Amino acid sequence: MEKFSYETNGYNRREVNDFVNEVIRETEGIITKVRNQTNELAELRKELEHYKSLEGSLQQAIRKAEETNNAMKQVAYEEKEAILENAKHNASRIVNEALLKADKIDHEREQIEKNMRIFKKKLRLIVEQQMAVVDEIEVLELE
Repeated sequence: MEKFSYETNGYNRREVNDFVNEVIRETEGIITKVRNQTNELAELRKELEHYKSLEGSLQQAIRKAEETNNAMKQVAYEEKEAILENAKHNASRIVNEALLKADKIDHEREQIEKNMRIFKKKLRLIVEQQMAVVDEIEVLELE
């Protein structure tokens, strides 16, 4: 906790003002960081939606590949299985990438929420400390 020197009318105003300005700068920095992380989280969610859309497209492509395969009797059984396996592998890879990104997004969201809770506690403590200073000033003025 910051210690302020006393003057004739209470705490040294310059020291208190410098401290309050520092708290404001730090708070603004935290707010900016939270906003940036919130924007990043929104972008990552958009990416996740995009990957989910790709997953649906790939699943539809797999179904169409199966229908085409049934219509084309001249295609060898081995080729058909290779195409399906490749499509399933690609779909699985994309789904896994999307799941990894989703886990990352969820972890970042948890970090942001944790940081916000810490920030709120620190800000509440600072405000309480400043209110105690104000109370002390009032007591000194009454004496």
